[in-house]
Amino acid sequence: MPLQPGTAAPDLTLPGPDGPVSLADLRGQWVVLYFYPADDTPGCTAEACSFRDSYEDFTDAGAVVVGVSGDSLESHEAFVAKHNLPFTLLSDADGTARKAFQVGKTMGLFDGRVTFVLDPDGTIVETFNSQFRAKEHHRRALAAIAGASA
Repeated sequence: MPLQPGTAAPDLTLPGPDGPVSLADLRGQWVVLYFYPADDTPGCTAEACSFRDSYEDFTDAGAVVVGVSGDSLESHEAFVAKHNLPFTLLSDADGTARKAFQVGKTMGLFDGRVTFVLDPDGTIVETFNSQFRAKEHHRRALAAIAGASA
């Protein structure tokens, strides 16, 4: 079971397109950290594009969006370019981040699809775990930020 609301997010650092990204460096702002199975697959593309299409809503709310999968930085670069994604994708090739956030596999086969919303102090305020409702992740994240900010 993924980490639940009220839990401090693990501090970890992952490779990004412009160098390592640490969750500690993102403190002071809302963070939407979404784990997805693989670049350029139908469900993952739909999820990424829904975050892309709502990206201005996230930035208006003071949030950054960060995607994480086990794919390489090269794969991420192609995925970002193909779908014009305005947010950062990090590589978790060895599964360190998935393990730290307790994101398991779906049906024992596919890397899980879980979105975490972290408040500016780095505490998880929302966890949404759904492999098959890929387009719901961005809505749940926006609602969590709006609800917590109200």
